[in-house]
Amino acid sequence: MRAKKRAVRLVNDYADLILRLSYAYLGSKADAEDVCQEVLLRLLGRAEAFEGPEHERAWVVRVTANRCKDLLRRRASRPTVALDEVAEPAAPETVDARALPALVFRAVMRLPLEYRETIFLRYYENYSVRDIARVCGCSEDAAAARLSRGRAKLKVLLKEVGYDEEDL
Repeated sequence: MRAKKRAVRLVNDYADLILRLSYAYLGSKADAEDVCQEVLLRLLGRAEAFEGPEHERAWVVRVTANRCKDLLRRRASRPTVALDEVAEPAAPETVDARALPALVFRAVMRLPLEYRETIFLRYYENYSVRDIARVCGCSEDAAAARLSRGRAKLKVLLKEVGYDEEDL
């Protein structure tokens, strides 16, 4: 019964985080669900104890990021045609405040991986620059630069679909 309670706690604590982070990397709900299952199984099978809740969460984020990167590398080695290469319908001319969060997220998903990763961790997961640097395996200066460049690229993407800074 104890193993069942632990499994329920881990799923409750981390499934949403793993799914969101995986989706930010992969852009596919099905792939994100696969990664979530794999990470949770690895977490359940881990024999070593964590130093505390923050260490456990950091481990989950790091393993999720690594698994997503592995999947992206494997994808790159196999020629495929992505569904997102299909032309999208034109963006609406007027700003709909209710649609803004979804449009911003779609724009974030169009960023190159290094910018998408840092933007997601900072603004969707509320990680500090120091924590982002640790997760991404780079210096704090590099993480801050990625955030800055990512925000600049995001502004360009949002302007392309007709949104001004006043709309944000």
